[in-house]
This record gives sequence, structure tokens and C-alpha cells, in this order.
Amino acid sequence: MESRLRNLRRRRKRALSVAVIDIGSNSVRLVVYESMARSLVSIFNEKTLCGLGREVQTTGLLAPDAISKALTSLRRFRALCRVMKVGRVYAIATAACRDATNGPEFIARAQRICGVKIEVLPGKREARLSALGVASGVYQPDGIVGDLGGGSLELIDVRGNRLTHGVTLPLGSLALQDASQRSPKKAERIVKTALASVAELKAGEDRNFYAVGGTWRALGRIHIIQSGYPLHVMHGYAIPAADALAFVRRLRRLATANILANIDAVADARQPLLVYAALVLEHIIRIAKPKAIVFSTYGVREGLLHEMLPEKERTKDGLICAAQTLNELLSRSSHHAEELIGWTDRFVRIAKLKETPDERRLRHAACLLSDIGWRVHPDYRGEQTLNLICNGNFGAITHPGRAFVALSVFYRYAGVREENGSPPLIRALVTPAMIERARILGAAFRVAHLISAARPGVLPATHFRTNGRKLTLVFEHRMVDLVADRVGSRFKQLARLVGRSGTIVRR
Repeated sequence: MESRLRNLRRRRKRALSVAVIDIGSNSVRLVVYESMARSLVSIFNEKTLCGLGREVQTTGLLAPDAISKALTSLRRFRALCRVMKVGRVYAIATAACRDATNGPEFIARAQRICGVKIEVLPGKREARLSALGVASGVYQPDGIVGDLGGGSLELIDVRGNRLTHGVTLPLGSLALQDASQRSPKKAERIVKTALASVAELKAGEDRNFYAVGGTWRALGRIHIIQSGYPLHVMHGYAIPAADALAFVRRLRRLATANILANIDAVADARQPLLVYAALVLEHIIRIAKPKAIVFSTYGVREGLLHEMLPEKERTKDGLICAAQTLNELLSRSSHHAEELIGWTDRFVRIAKLKETPDERRLRHAACLLSDIGWRVHPDYRGEQTLNLICNGNFGAITHPGRAFVALSVFYRYAGVREENGSPPLIRALVTPAMIERARILGAAFRVAHLISAARPGVLPATHFRTNGRKLTLVFEHRMVDLVADRVGSRFKQLARLVGRSGTIVRR
């Protein structure tokens, strides 16, 4: 075990970390990722709200004080990359820098500080990278991606990995505040005029609208808090469009009445921009008529790195890649978890359980994560592992999907009897049918881990058979000494959950 961990750490040390410096119209941000991988893991994330684009619409210039603040942040970011020994640094800049007359001069100074070339993204490329980011962090996305920055709004249609060309509009929160001279009524006229002829929105009816950008995430954070939603994970948070429309309209009224000040969940510098972000989202909902607003923390930065991956890596399932990484880092045997996938595949087939492709991938992810809590005190393994999975830093999974996987592993540790229950707030994220599937999978894990002690090579020597309502677990001769009363009682419990009687046979 220790030897395997040492080898894994050596491989990870050799894998170069990668950083993206993102010079936006409102914020300047550094994100450092553990490595260039299908499932990106950020190990450092820092932003400064500089407001580079706050005067570009009226003066055509980046504000001097904003430039000074941004350059100071870039010096720190460069020093941080040096201290962290980042393998490769990429830098991008968006609307404010491409639109301002003094943008090229600022970029030249910024490049000297950063020590790398800064790519000033054209609007359509920014839209494409945002969509690639969503495609990397959302399982089979279908809808319109909207990336609201400080200076611009990018809109692009995405269906799986297929993207359209996208459009860019000067409707960023800072740009609207500037162009409207801080008048919400004037800003509304600007938004109505700009969005009226955007063909991309017409294709959004009854599909998802993927909201990307810090100010839209701030709106989502407020909604989570006000609604008492149990999972404070922004990525994948979804609001039915009708509820989102009512929320942004109410938020606009509160902003007009100056009731939005001092919201602890939102940075002070971003609070005045909420009304403009709400205004844009309101009119997008009215025109596009989406079924839901889905917030994505994956955007331009993740899209930039996703674009660089070999095609074979890009097409991998991001959730399974993330689960495999956690399996390698935290499980007693990564190979055993892979065997568990095959073992539960056979069980589902023999027990004739109906399963959609998405349910199958969630089951596979749960198998990979089924042993990650083994180091926790036995009394808290279920609870702690549930929290780790529900709040894990990975994408390509919905909130109900997170809850299902977490509950499956929770039941593995806590037991599947009804009195064991589970956190009611997490149960509220899933349907009764999902809870029942999680109990079945948790019961299967309890059998498999008890048989094998989480060691590889054991599960392939056990086989399922069925005869009418009778389900049998057959042990090959070389493994018969592993049979015990406790194994039999757990298997009978599993069989009862799928409406069968269960027995164990030695071959």
C-alpha cells in the first residue's frame, strides 16, 4: 500500500502543474491546476476585482487606477507561480483589453510582468472557450452557454461536444453600468435592443441555459442561501426557469430599493453589478424560454486547457476520470475498485435491474469511490464520505447525481436498514427511486467489501446465478474459505432488496 502511494506521488510530481492568468474586465484571476488532465483539479485560486472595464464604454480607456491595481496583482501572480514551481503558465485577456484604446499598451506591460504571451481573445473565441469549458464540466450539455463578464456577454449553442460559432455583445455588468450611467431603466433599454435580434437565443426553448461568470454565480449563491438549498456547491446548481425569472425580478426590485447592500455572500465590489446581471438574465429567460438555468464554474479557463488536450482525452467521461483519481489517492486498492465495477455489472445483469446509461456511469463512479473513507474512524465513515462526495471538487455530474453516489457509499458504511436513515437534506435532492437504487448499491458494496477485504483478485472468483426468484452467489473452490454466516446474511439482505431470496454456494 505505502509503496503504491509513493509511486503515485512520484508520478504526480513529474506531472507538471499548469496555471491560467485571466485578465477580465472586472477581475484579474490566477488559477493553478494540479496537472493538465481531463478532470482538472485546482490547487490555488485567487482573484482581484480591479474593474479594468468600468469606463471603457464611455471613455474608450482602461482606468488608470484599475491598471495599477491589475499590474500589482499580476506581479503577485507571477511570484506565486515561481514559488509554486508551476510547470506552464498561460495568460488570456478579454473584452476590456480588446476594446480599450490603451488596451495594447496595458497588455505589453502585463506581458513583461507575467513573462508569457497574453492572448487577447476575440469575442467569438471567448464564446467558444466558454462552451468548451461547459462541455468539459457538464455531462452531455444541451442548451445555450452564456458567459457574462464585466465587459461583454458571449452566447453560444452547445450540444454535447458540438458548438456553434457564437456571438459577443457589449452587455457585461460593468459595461452596462457604464453605458447606462448607472440607470437601470436605461440599461434595460440597452439590453432589450441588443438581445432582440440574437438568433442564438431562439434555439434555447425548453433546453438549459448555462450561466457562466462571477456575477451570475453571485446571483446563484444568493438563491441557494435564500431558498435553504442543502448543497452549497455552485457548479451544476439548477433553477427551473420560472423560478429563476421570479427571483431575478424580485432581486431587481430590491436593488432599486437599495435593500441589496451588505450581502455577506457577495463581494462588496460586485454587489452594485448584481442588478445588471439580473437584468440580462431576466431578458434572456423571456426570449430564449429555457427549461432551467444551470450555473457552471467551468468556463473560459477550463475551456482553454480542455482545447489543448489530445482528442482521446477530451472524449473521456470527466466524472469517471475524477473518481479514478480519488480512487488512486484514497482507496486501499485501486484495482479492487475496478473489479467492483465488473462485479456490480454482473449483478445488475443477472438481477435484471433496469438502468439508464447515466445511472450506469453513476454506479461506476460510486464503485470507484466506495472505499475512500477507510481511514476515517468507523463511527463517522458514512457521514464523512457522504460529505466528501457531495462537496467534491469535480464536474460532469448533477446535484442529484452527487447525492445518489454519496448515499450509495454512505449506505455501504452505515448499513441499509431504514432506521439508519441518512441526512434528510441530502435525501431531499433525490427521488425515492434513486434512494432505493442507492440502498441496493450500498448493500452490494457491503457484500463485496466483506468478501474481499478490499483486496484485488477475490471478486472475479465469485459469480451470480439466478433461478426464478432465487439469487445465488457462487464461490470458486479456491475462495470457499471466505464464506461465513455474516457474508450469507448480507447477501440475503441484498437479494431481498431486489425482490429475491438469496443463498451462497461453494463450487
